[in-house]
Amino acid sequence: MPPQSPWQHSRSAGVADDVDFEIKGQELQFVEIELDPGESAVAEAGAFVWKDASIGMTTVFGDGSGGQDGGFMGKLLGAGKRLVTGESLFTTVFTHNGSGKARVAFAAPTPGAILPLKLGDYGGTLICQKDAFLAAAKGVSIGIQFQRRVMTGLFGGEGFIMQRLDGDGWVFVQMGGTVVERELKAGEELHVDTGCLAAYTPSVDFDLVSAGGVRSMVFGGEGVFFARLRGPGHVWIQSLPFARLAGRIISTAGGAGQNRGEGSVLGGLGDLIGGNR
Repeated sequence: MPPQSPWQHSRSAGVADDVDFEIKGQELQFVEIELDPGESAVAEAGAFVWKDASIGMTTVFGDGSGGQDGGFMGKLLGAGKRLVTGESLFTTVFTHNGSGKARVAFAAPTPGAILPLKLGDYGGTLICQKDAFLAAAKGVSIGIQFQRRVMTGLFGGEGFIMQRLDGDGWVFVQMGGTVVERELKAGEELHVDTGCLAAYTPSVDFDLVSAGGVRSMVFGGEGVFFARLRGPGHVWIQSLPFARLAGRIISTAGGAGQNRGEGSVLGGLGDLIGGNR
């Protein structure tokens, strides 16, 4: 039997938190999750596309991982974590209330890839960019991850406050552009643009390193620091972070255009030299 595609999955018998799913599309993807009676999926506000009529929707405070008996303080803490990462205080839980199979679909808001990951295969925890979470099997906890080193906290940009996903079930995270997974061996080191760092496992040591000399910092247009990732562990890299895409759109809409030296202090002069104006 040929192996399953990484973009679809059929549940294993006897695994309670397993769900069937299929990811469709190329650059603008959406995921269809198939639920058995009584099964639930939780999704980010605004991600919903369509559902079968037997699937009910309930808006919950926080991430819904604590159930209805989690208590007010537990729900408040979960919602507060989401607020810190810039997300809505609420998520939506989709529960199959009928018989047979039923499907619900969620879409990524930006061009890129929806990556399906089973947290149990990665030690139960994934640290990812703060707007990466799209949907998950109910029971996955969505928290925050602060970088503890002083320099990383001060200059880390996108990498300072990240989402922390805990559990053992499937999660679906959205990443910009093309996604590459790297498995780092113990002591192996990788330098990544802070915006292009999409996710990593907790065993990876994350810090910042200087991008180079003063000339590179001022004229290179690549930022002052790189994310330094040291193994062992898994790292996911995205080729087009949303902040970079938004910056290009805003720049173009403002009539300033963009050349290959984006971020350079030359600004409009660089456009003149490059023939863009």
